[in-house]
Amino acid sequence: MLNRLKDVFASLQRHDVRYVVIGGIAAVLHGVPRATFDLDLLIEATPDNAQRLLNAFIETGMGTADLTTAADLLAHEITIFQDRVRIDVQTSTPGLSFADAWSGRVTMAYEGQEFNVVNRAHLIQSKRASGRDIDLQDAAILDTTGGKGPV
Repeated sequence: MLNRLKDVFASLQRHDVRYVVIGGIAAVLHGVPRATFDLDLLIEATPDNAQRLLNAFIETGMGTADLTTAADLLAHEITIFQDRVRIDVQTSTPGLSFADAWSGRVTMAYEGQEFNVVNRAHLIQSKRASGRDIDLQDAAILDTTGGKGPV
């Protein structure tokens, strides 16, 4: 999945979007062995940042970004962009503030492209707060692997 997102991450970086990868992809990057088919981003919920995100998506050819505005994006907890990949943009997430996620973020890279990822402790905290079975399973695996899983 990351190979289909390289240009998205490059565009997010060019547009100086404040985001962190959360959810299933973050869990996989921290060592949870499971498949996931979407990218979850937690963004700083400000009008300027939301507009930069939309501009970054439009630059990469994600046509669904043309169908919303920064104000609409900020009015919802989750906005789904479904183009060649599915990206769920969240303005809030259970158990974790953007400020904490941003200050504790880790930078990872795939084929030379860097991106921001929620750190392991914050990911566990958020997954436990969500309470969904899959998230609780991910949190348990993350807790027991202690950072020794593949990245």
